[in-house]
Amino acid sequence: MTERADTGTNAYSQWEQDTLPSPAELFDMSGKVVLVTGGSRGMGRAMSLAFARAGADVVVASRKIESCDEVAEIIRAMGRRALSIACHVGKWEDIEAMVAAAYAEFGKLDVLINNAGMSPASPCSADVSEALFDKVVDVNFKGPFRLTALVAARMAEAGGGAIINISSLSAIRPQPTVSAYGAAKAALNAASVGIAMEYASRNVRVNVIAPGAFATDVSRHWPDPEKVRKRAAMERVADPREIVTAALYYASDFSGFTTGANLRVDGGRL
Repeated sequence: MTERADTGTNAYSQWEQDTLPSPAELFDMSGKVVLVTGGSRGMGRAMSLAFARAGADVVVASRKIESCDEVAEIIRAMGRRALSIACHVGKWEDIEAMVAAAYAEFGKLDVLINNAGMSPASPCSADVSEALFDKVVDVNFKGPFRLTALVAARMAEAGGGAIINISSLSAIRPQPTVSAYGAAKAALNAASVGIAMEYASRNVRVNVIAPGAFATDVSRHWPDPEKVRKRAAMERVADPREIVTAALYYASDFSGFTTGANLRVDGGRL
């Protein structure tokens, strides 16, 4: 049998002696505080509610405070604590104020989910204005980079945590109409690996989820929904709730050996 190099104990014997966790225990978020940007709609809303149902207190952030308040009320009805914050993730001053407010309310963050994003389409790359390009980069890369950096530093001081950056399959297989968006998400992928390596020895894990086509508010603006559907081998788009288990996996204490990873949730994108 294989021996553990660090302790010299038998790995298999140790597993036989320990009580293996149940599926519910694997995803138990009791006592944790989770911050979800873009947490009031689509995949963000699904994750905010799922983490609350798993036992976490949740900071729900997005640009529209009314939408955040609605989700926060649902979470409180579950018996969990919730804080709603209006934040434009493309503005570093908003990000810093949000982090300060979250720590003032809860004293810690155990999980950060950088979910907020925008993916405006343009007929061709030459039609992308400088203002639009800057906005896309601000929301999809600059803001999440700053928030990841700020929270990772605080998590390291507190003994650890999990950061989940919601990227996109467009970072890997960009379409012509969203090349700027794909580039911004590719930059986020690279930064996520770099920060994961920076804090790996301090128990802060940084991982990425790369979703394919999900039926969120953005999907209402697709010019050809049928074409989008057929890009996946499963020939459908995803329900926002289908992102939840990927996020819970990364956030779980039992995923402590996973960092710098990129998990595709794309229905077998062709």
